[in-house]
Parts: sequence; C-alpha cells; structure tokens
Amino acid sequence: MTRPELNLLINFITDKQIHLISDEIYSGTVFNSPSFISIMEALKDMNMEKNNRVHIVYSLSKDLGLPGFRVGAIYSNDPTVVSAAVKMSSFGLVSSQTQYLLSVMLSDKKFRNHYIVKNQNRLLKRQRKLVSGLEKSGIRCLESNAGLFCWVDMRHLLSSDTFEAEMELWERIIYDVKLNISPGSSCHCNEPGWFRVCFANMSEDALELAMQRLKSFVGSIKKHNHQESEKLRKESHIGKWIFRLSFQSFNEQDQR
Repeated sequence: MTRPELNLLINFITDKQIHLISDEIYSGTVFNSPSFISIMEALKDMNMEKNNRVHIVYSLSKDLGLPGFRVGAIYSNDPTVVSAAVKMSSFGLVSSQTQYLLSVMLSDKKFRNHYIVKNQNRLLKRQRKLVSGLEKSGIRCLESNAGLFCWVDMRHLLSSDTFEAEMELWERIIYDVKLNISPGSSCHCNEPGWFRVCFANMSEDALELAMQRLKSFVGSIKKHNHQESEKLRKESHIGKWIFRLSFQSFNEQDQR
C-alpha cells in the first residue's frame, strides 16, 4: 500500500474509533517496486506512533525461512492486547535454545541486511522464471512484487466453470503431473480456476522440471480438446449430410 493509502486508512480508523491489525509477515519478501511501507512508518510520520488501535503481527517464517521455529510477534500499544498476548503465549513457548539462536542472528546487522537483500534478489529471479515458464504453456499470472507465491490463472483448462471442475483439475495435477499446488477455493477465491503456486521452496532445477511437466500436461489437454472438437465437427457434418439425404429422399418420394 502507498503512503497516502496508509494515511487515509489511519485517518479512517481514528475517525471511526476502530482497530486495525496490520499483518506484515511478508514485509521482507518485497522483491520489486513499489517497496514495502510499514503502518508504523506512516504512524510516525503523523506523530501517532503511540496509537493504541493499531496492532502489528509478524513472524520469522517467511522473511527468514524459519517456519519450523514457530516464532512470531505482536506489536501493540494497547495494554489489554499485550496482556492477553502474554497470557496466550504460555501455550506456545519458544525454547531457550531457539531464543538464544535468534537473538544472536538478529543482532548481527551485517548478516541480517545481507540475507534480506540476497533473499529478495533470489525471489525476483525465481518468480520471473516461474512466470516465464508458465507463459510458455499458455498460462498467465497476476502481476506481483512480493511473497513466495504466484496467483495463477488456469480457468481455460477447466472442463466447466465450477469449483468441482477446479478440484478435478487439481487432482490431475497432483496425481498425474506430480505437482503440489493449491486450488483457489482453499484460499477462499470466489472464482473457480485460480491456483496458488509456490516458487520459493524448490531448487532451480526442480522448478525447471515442474515447468516441463506442466507444459506437457497443458499440451495433452489442448490435444484432447482439439480431438473432441474435431469429433463434434465431424458428427455435426455427418448429421447434416444424413439430413440432406433424408430430405432429398423425402422429396423424391413426394414427387412420385
């Protein structure tokens, strides 16, 4: 979101006296413009950094690739929210060894900055490779500048415009192509045919192989659809031919 959009949002929640939760878990994965602006930056510019209606949630799972560490954070100036978070944290404590490891790692500014920049460059390269590979198969993606996934349009591969057809296509990709992608319905998409494809959890060689498999799969679907179209065309042609013969025969009998 742009700075003016964030300012408008802050003014809106202030005027309506409602709370805002800013999920910034992907903030470090922005690999292309526009750059990421935290809601806290916008609050500081407006001299509202002590606002107790804005709460930020974050995790190390995405930016640092540490989902197995199960470490997250809530940043809030609301004492009630902080008190509740402290009580809830008792059910998911982070081990002392994990805390020590992370404190050493995050305190190393040189490593931290180097890692984030290198990770962003790698994400950009991998994302472009995925988009390029999909385009060669006749599949397009929504434009993106951050994250670990692409939102992929496979509506033209559905047998019908239904979520049942989406699940049918997903199962074929899982069992026949051997690729694990997420159907849009699992992400609460209200239109069938969209899929979420992760490009950050595999090597470049694996991604290249995945694109080859998908291209072959799409080619087989197009070939099947073409054969079905030809079959229908021939059946239609034969039907018209039979109709003309029948009509001609009927006229000859009528003339007799």
